[in-house]
Amino acid sequence: MHPPSRQDYISISLAGQGTYNNGKQWRRQSCWRKWKRLSRLQRSLILLFLFMCGLASYPAVTEHLRGLTDGERSTESNSVLRPVFPQVLPEPVSPRPEQGSQLIPDTEHADVSPRLIEKYSATVIIKKKLSNKRGPPILQNRLQKKGNGTVAVEEQKEEGVVSWRGAVVDAEKDTEEAKEEESKDHLLANHKSGSSNQSEASLLEAVKDAFRHAWQGYKDFAWGHDELRPLSKSYSEWFGLGLTLIDALDTMWILGLKEEFEEARTWVATELTFNKNVDVNLFESTIRILGGLLSTYHLTGDTMFLDKAKDIGSRLMPAFNTPSKIPYSDVNIGKGTAHPPRWTSDSTVAEVTSIQLEFRELSRLTQDPQYQDAVAEVMKQVHQLDGKLDGLVPMFINTNNGQFTHQGIFTLGARADSYYEYLLKQWIQGGKKEDQLLQDYVQAIEGVKKNLLQKSSPSGLTFVGELSHGQFSPKMDHLVCFLPGTLALGAHHGLPADHMDLAKQLMETCYQMYLQMETGLSPEIVHFNMHEGSIRDIDVKLADRHNLLRPETVESLFYLYRFTKDHKYQDWGWNILQNFNKYTKVSSGGYTSINNVRDPDYTSPRDKMESFFLGETLKYLYLLFSDDPGLISLDEYVFNTEAHPLPIWPSTA
Repeated sequence: MHPPSRQDYISISLAGQGTYNNGKQWRRQSCWRKWKRLSRLQRSLILLFLFMCGLASYPAVTEHLRGLTDGERSTESNSVLRPVFPQVLPEPVSPRPEQGSQLIPDTEHADVSPRLIEKYSATVIIKKKLSNKRGPPILQNRLQKKGNGTVAVEEQKEEGVVSWRGAVVDAEKDTEEAKEEESKDHLLANHKSGSSNQSEASLLEAVKDAFRHAWQGYKDFAWGHDELRPLSKSYSEWFGLGLTLIDALDTMWILGLKEEFEEARTWVATELTFNKNVDVNLFESTIRILGGLLSTYHLTGDTMFLDKAKDIGSRLMPAFNTPSKIPYSDVNIGKGTAHPPRWTSDSTVAEVTSIQLEFRELSRLTQDPQYQDAVAEVMKQVHQLDGKLDGLVPMFINTNNGQFTHQGIFTLGARADSYYEYLLKQWIQGGKKEDQLLQDYVQAIEGVKKNLLQKSSPSGLTFVGELSHGQFSPKMDHLVCFLPGTLALGAHHGLPADHMDLAKQLMETCYQMYLQMETGLSPEIVHFNMHEGSIRDIDVKLADRHNLLRPETVESLFYLYRFTKDHKYQDWGWNILQNFNKYTKVSSGGYTSINNVRDPDYTSPRDKMESFFLGETLKYLYLLFSDDPGLISLDEYVFNTEAHPLPIWPSTA
């Protein structure tokens, strides 16, 4: 904001100093008599006009209000859910593109969430203590949900006045005007809301539009390659196997994007080959390629996808040819050889224990037990190993001797996260018959509660930290936000009710990781403050401020909404989608990871769209916004850690 110009000020010329004092006193008395003659309504209108004029000329306040319309994020952890008002979008950010691409806000869908309008069609006035170092505090009102679903207004009074939409009015007067204005808002909200079916359709269409935009970029600049580089309008290769395309197959099917799906199917049928002299990562290839092909086969019934799944599955098996039967991390799918990384003989625990769903299902479909036997041996050995802490596992395991390494470090973030997820999901997949898996999962959750669970200051957010040789660290990866959904899934399948209670607490924390950032997008890693007197709950180190378009939070939002039907989870997902559109969408097609979620003006784009944005993030958003419990029923399917649904085995399996 620019400072006021000279034209904003009034110059007063005084005729003489001797007459100035008397004249000033006379004018004060005369103005006061005129003021007293005015009616209460006239005085209130004049005060309102003067207040708005003052507000318009005060840059910090107007900037603050503009921030509110842009969806400014609260730093209060336990604040009442707020409706999202239409965003005033900024000019496109210039990310220094190589070939003329630029980040663009999604102007087509930068409107109020239809679900939010419908849900809050009654008077919506929010009270929130807002502080801005560049301007005075703004008093507002707080939503109070009543038992009958209506919304009441709790007025904040101070010295006989109440702040009402920024205008200071007499607390005991002029209520009729306020009621009339609120009634208008009520009618406007009802006019906008439409039916619930229209609201759901609008939300789902917004996700489809995001997918189409991402897919168009991939199709134009990276077709058949692993990942899109949207800013440079090019691509990058990891394995050279069309990773994004395969990861997105079942998403297109679920979203009903038939034309896009048929184009992708044709490429898989005619162009995809695994007979390549290339090293692939066992874990990533399993969850993205094998899982994606198996899932698409089940959804479509097209045996071409099953044939491709058999091919890649058999080519990954050399990874298990180790002295300990703990698989190597890398496989050459053309040569049939495998090896650990060049710098170590270790594999990560998450990677070797998060391939089971896919290989088990491949055995069931092919009636070839080798796949299930290989991954079952891994789970058996990990179950028996020493070095755990109340069910929590270290991050690394040696492929030569089968023992944990780097012991004493425990996290639910990178390198360990999906071990816990797959304990529960294997138990569900197999029809809840494998008690050892369930026991390990329940014990691990108790270990989390005992060793890793803490609360932040000042707002008391429940978070999952890390433990290193007995020293607690308040560090939490965004990856840990898979946990609320996993806990809720376990509770749905009969585990203790306090798992759902913890899921709800952690879900709030994960959303605050978005809400408290200036872009409304979560960083990769946060650190929680635990000291009394802390000003804010969350700190982010400079190296951790990137956002990779990750799915874990919207994944958990999907589970929480599916099981509770609390629409606030849809509202939170809508906010996240809006901010993806605002800060990561690229004009020429695609979305990009960004380096800095703390700077809305320069997010420092990374020029990379991860395959999981299409395979997971947008898929979970679509499922979150759908009110159809039969759309990938959680009583019939279990999702692998790349969001590919695989069937729960029938009881006769």
